[in-house]
Amino acid sequence: MTKKKNGFLTFCFSLFPGAGEMYMGFMKMGVSLMAVFLAIIGLMEWLEIPALAFLAVLVWFYSFFHVHNLRGLDDEEFYAVEDRYLFSALTEENSGQKLTQTYRKVIAIVFIIIGVVCLWQGCYNILRIFDLPGIVYVIGNRLIPQFVVGIAIIALGIFLIRGKKQELSDEADREEEK
Repeated sequence: MTKKKNGFLTFCFSLFPGAGEMYMGFMKMGVSLMAVFLAIIGLMEWLEIPALAFLAVLVWFYSFFHVHNLRGLDDEEFYAVEDRYLFSALTEENSGQKLTQTYRKVIAIVFIIIGVVCLWQGCYNILRIFDLPGIVYVIGNRLIPQFVVGIAIIALGIFLIRGKKQELSDEADREEEK
């Protein structure tokens, strides 16, 4: 790993998620954090869901304090830190499966809530429009993507919940057979 960097520049770079990690030589961590932060901002703007700003703020705080935590490590601990992607647990063979099994219901509920918010925002925008050119523009460029994404997210959440119920019933059947 690279040597520790200047404290002031580390602070300056830590103000943008991922940049501080990249400045300190942790490129995979930095790119992961930056991608997540920018994806949340992009989704928030595209789907017009201001509540996603909460997630963006969480990513910002995580990145900011993560950089300063790395900066505060002594040399031996700093050099021992492995540069891994933020979601490397999902790419490993068994840990990603364990993670999704553990938090499957929570992830499903979050997907359903986000999908309902997308659909609600789309319905609200339809009720707000009264002029024909505005209706054509908003339906073509905003509402169809909102409805499609909202329905897809709700479907994914329902799929995750049903999959968990199916796994539980399969486990119960195996227990009874034994």
